[in-house]
Amino acid sequence: MVSHCAISDQTRKCGETAMTEYHLHRFLDDARQAARANPEPADCVAAVAPLMHRLLLGDRGFLEPGHFRDDPDHYARNAVHIGDDGGLSLYALVWNPGQWTPVHDHGTWGVVGMVRGVLEERNFIRSDHQNETDEGIVLHRGGVILMTECTVTTFVPNPDHIHRTGVAEDREQAVSLHLYGRTMNSFHVYDLAAGSRERIDVFHNES
Repeated sequence: MVSHCAISDQTRKCGETAMTEYHLHRFLDDARQAARANPEPADCVAAVAPLMHRLLLGDRGFLEPGHFRDDPDHYARNAVHIGDDGGLSLYALVWNPGQWTPVHDHGTWGVVGMVRGVLEERNFIRSDHQNETDEGIVLHRGGVILMTECTVTTFVPNPDHIHRTGVAEDREQAVSLHLYGRTMNSFHVYDLAAGSRERIDVFHNES
């Protein structure tokens, strides 16, 4: 599911009152309610995606300087909100040119919105039909999505969404918001040549 809007002065002025009143805490409250009301992940992301889109159109003052921290060696994950109950978590990811994730999955649903720049998503399709195994994995390359400012994209588990995400060398730095249905502190990384995967811990910067 992908939606897109072109950001311009005219766009920001249109509906300015409605959009600027939608802030982070309201978004998180609405997302929690949507998650509770929609236990099926596909229904959940369908309900949350418009909320992310509305958040991006509004006042982005909730993004503090620490949320824009980058790292010269790899993309940076900066925590915006992590629920005490292990539920919803929101991160601002900062991507310098040439920085990519490994091929990975998530183990939960997610909604991703673009703050600025162009983020490229390269999808993979698992065809061995053994989604719970860590060996004998057969992945085929799927489609590519280019996400620009105010784009919103989603994914669901079971089967897990498998992809690689990053910024091409010839593009500018990108910043994206990632909302997950759980604290995103680990995921599976796939070795295409070996046909295997392993779960690794992933870390973030506190904000």
